Amino acid sequence: MLQDSLAGAGYPERVLVACSGGPDSLALAAVAAYFARRGHVDGHPVSVGAVVVDHQLQPGSAGIAATAARTLEDLGISPVQIRTVDVASTGAGPEAAARDARHAALDAAAEEAGAGVILLGHTLDDQAEQVLLGLARGSGTRSLAGMRPSRGRLLRPFLGLRRAETLEICRVEGLDPWHDPSNTDPAYARSRARVEVLPLLEEKLGPGVAESLARTASILQLDADYLEDVANDSFDRLRQQHGEAISLPEAELRDLAPAVRFRVIAKAAAAVGGQQPSYQRLLAAEALLRRQGSAGPVELPGAVSVFRLSLAQLLAEERSAPGVPREAARCGKLVFRPQQPPRK
Repeated sequence: MLQDSLAGAGYPERVLVACSGGPDSLALAAVAAYFARRGHVDGHPVSVGAVVVDHQLQPGSAGIAATAARTLEDLGISPVQIRTVDVASTGAGPEAAARDARHAALDAAAEEAGAGVILLGHTLDDQAEQVLLGLARGSGTRSLAGMRPSRGRLLRPFLGLRRAETLEICRVEGLDPWHDPSNTDPAYARSRARVEVLPLLEEKLGPGVAESLARTASILQLDADYLEDVANDSFDRLRQQHGEAISLPEAELRDLAPAVRFRVIAKAAAAVGGQQPSYQRLLAAEALLRRQGSAGPVELPGAVSVFRLSLAQLLAEERSAPGVPREAARCGKLVFRPQQPPRK
């Protein structure tokens, strides 16, 4: 799996393994160390380093990180870095905050090491949990598509491997992995999905639930990629920039398929500094196209306002500025702009 993953990434010369000391990432490090000792993958030269991120979220985390680093060095991986991070409190929750801090540390370590890729130890079980949590939240295609085998410099070669298989790799290699207690802490939704929900589904529906959920993610990744490409093309074609604001002609926006229309609205919000809107906020913005009730503004996450300007308003604007050449408006438009800070 790792060999195929590195081949798909163009055989990077410098590889960095992200390792927590847990069984999944430690098993991945052991496999990567095999190629490091050989010095090549399919005849292409390769060297392998590693980074251990200490989130400082548990007592003794520095000692756990140091033990993981020594294990990696014993495997023959060099150099091994330990990156200590401060996990900032955000509205996205502790897991998301830790992930953001970890990815920032991994990116910095990769830049410093000149690594072309970073290997992550997520397994098929992690993917199944991701899809299950997305279903529970009522998420869309992008979320249900789960984690990608590759995204940018991140590679996940073990997405087709079960967690039990990584434990077996550790046993065969004589490795003693660290077991993160948060993985079984019922305070976290992911832990409940792992320890309670998925085993119950396997018991009631029969074996293979995790594989089916992971397969669903793979199928939806293809759909999500296609819709994203169509939405990008549509947004680039329709967007009109006016200073900090972006507008979209309502007639052409209304003609788009709903799956594309919602994505284009989200892209317009992001282009003026907003965040990904919830489905409810997207519905509220999209409702402006139906010309029912208020013309806005509708507030979107990230301090963005969207409102509708009618054709009559646009023509009035053109008449009020006769010296300014512009194409005559043919329809109304949705306007997205950053919210103005309140006056003091």
